[in-house]
Amino acid sequence: MSQPYQANPLSENFPLPRELRKLGRKELKITWQDGHLSVYGFRYLRTQCQCAFCVEEITGRKLLVDSCLPEVLEGMGVSVVGQYALRIDFSDGHNSGIYAYKHLRKACPCELCRPAK
Repeated sequence: MSQPYQANPLSENFPLPRELRKLGRKELKITWQDGHLSVYGFRYLRTQCQCAFCVEEITGRKLLVDSCLPEVLEGMGVSVVGQYALRIDFSDGHNSGIYAYKHLRKACPCELCRPAK
């Protein structure tokens, strides 16, 4: 049964993760406080990076060319940053992105979330 959602001022009214689980080197599974389940491929997460190497800071224009990424891209490690984000070490050596929980929830690739994009 899902726990009732409680707003957290750091999450800007987005639910926080209740459980984080790395599924081998291919996927990251997040169970959110509101009971929603998100499963992200690490290559997909790499395309969603918001760091200064991947997104132009002033304009927000994406600099990363997704097609230049290796087809097989693995998550070597995942660590929590404060109470608001994750940092991921990718097999291509990239690890400078901070994945805010708000951004991760908005980027959920599941069938329920995709039509909302």
